[in-house]
Amino acid sequence: MNLLRLPFLVKLTLVVISIIGLGYLLALGESILAPFFLAFLMAMLFLPIANFMERRLRFSRSLSTITSVLIMLTILTGLIYFFGSQLSDFSKDVPHLSKQFNQVFHNLQTWISHTFNVKVDEQFTYLDQGLSKLLSSTGVILGFTFGIFSTGLGFIVFFILFFIFILNYRRVLNNFIVTVFNEKHKANVQEIVNEVRIMTKKYITGLCLQVLIVSILTSTVLTIFGVKYAILLGILTGLLNVIPYLGICISLLISCFIAFATTTPSTCIYVAIGYIGIHIVDGNIVLPFVVGSKVKINALFSFLGIIIGEHLWGIAGMFLCIPAIAIIKIIFERVDGLKPWGKLLGEEEKPHKKKKSYKISKNITLKEMD
Repeated sequence: MNLLRLPFLVKLTLVVISIIGLGYLLALGESILAPFFLAFLMAMLFLPIANFMERRLRFSRSLSTITSVLIMLTILTGLIYFFGSQLSDFSKDVPHLSKQFNQVFHNLQTWISHTFNVKVDEQFTYLDQGLSKLLSSTGVILGFTFGIFSTGLGFIVFFILFFIFILNYRRVLNNFIVTVFNEKHKANVQEIVNEVRIMTKKYITGLCLQVLIVSILTSTVLTIFGVKYAILLGILTGLLNVIPYLGICISLLISCFIAFATTTPSTCIYVAIGYIGIHIVDGNIVLPFVVGSKVKINALFSFLGIIIGEHLWGIAGMFLCIPAIAIIKIIFERVDGLKPWGKLLGEEEKPHKKKKSYKISKNITLKEMD
């Protein structure tokens, strides 16, 4: 059987048209695809729990699915209650924060007047121009922050329904993916599906552990420095850290703003140093040992993914784009014709690189994951 060989320009044209068409479909189906993909990720996270209930506890498929949904809803309700109570306390302290911020601002203004011999009227002229930009950017940051936790009712309903269907009909979906290919490819397809499922489950679990560790580290650092709402800011930092590079910068700006309004200006410097330390620990210890290096995406495509995800699905797209690219990378690396694309998305491979390991105790050794 002779295969049709197309010229390079024709192949390139087809690839570009396919990417444009796929992007259009993704943007068009935002209200359906965004909750579907989030439900898929959560289903991968709850898959071991559902399997445990079915194999060990002898639950039926429907009962294990309902139990998993109840566990997930309990966790989400607890998170929503926590953030709601914290934001309620924050709104009550806004007048006090505003008064304290004005006092610090007045002291800073007096210091500038004595040090640089700049009149107060001139300072106001400069500040009127700068404050408009600052307030507009602050509004964007706060809008971004509150937008993370304000999802529509339709999104939540679709998310729960998709979660139930994916978890309940996971074997039907798996059989469809395998049987849709030719008989001679079934074994390879089944192997790829199993590897992708296992790697995706490990990645999502590692990502949740990374959020938890970063949240604990940030909360501890902010508590030591006496910053108010340390736990709220810590959890917010852990969630935003899912967005590489950009997330840690946004959370740093928010924490410095709160530290400036509730403590002394010098505390902002300590907070910035603490965030840099947390980012170093996260990148060199937490990410390699918890998430793994095989799903690590290079900075270029992480940044491109964030921009494209925000353009297609808004704030939800910024969070979901990184797991999506990681899953695409996993698939590419296991399909012969797509391996170069998988390498393009990942970090540069270093030959003869030894895996890092840290001995915690006599019986516990922390080893870097693949």
